[in-house]
Amino acid sequence: MDESRPATDPETACFEAGIKFGSLYHQFAGTPVSPESAPSLARAMEEAIENQPHCEAVSVAVLTDELADATGNAADYTELTGRFLDVEIVVDYEGVVVETSMAMEDGYPLMEVNAVRTD
Repeated sequence: MDESRPATDPETACFEAGIKFGSLYHQFAGTPVSPESAPSLARAMEEAIENQPHCEAVSVAVLTDELADATGNAADYTELTGRFLDVEIVVDYEGVVVETSMAMEDGYPLMEVNAVRTD
């Protein structure tokens, strides 16, 4: 049986980034959104996640062209899903900086670690 060990700072930084993405995605998925409300929703998402510990930067773009194509029901809005989002999050934990992003792959929103570096 393997002995357990404390997580390294890079592992903890990656974990923190995952927490931020989980929060962002699951807190806002299903929110009613239209092309007109997309910018304010993106700002709210960024500001909410930036409040979390170790979060250095959050960039959320709601893809308004795709959103406009999906609206058209009687209320002229749709619900927010990963296919309408382009997200980048930067976490700094104990000098370890993790850059992450979310993009669609084969119809599924995948969150990935793009870089891990020590400053």
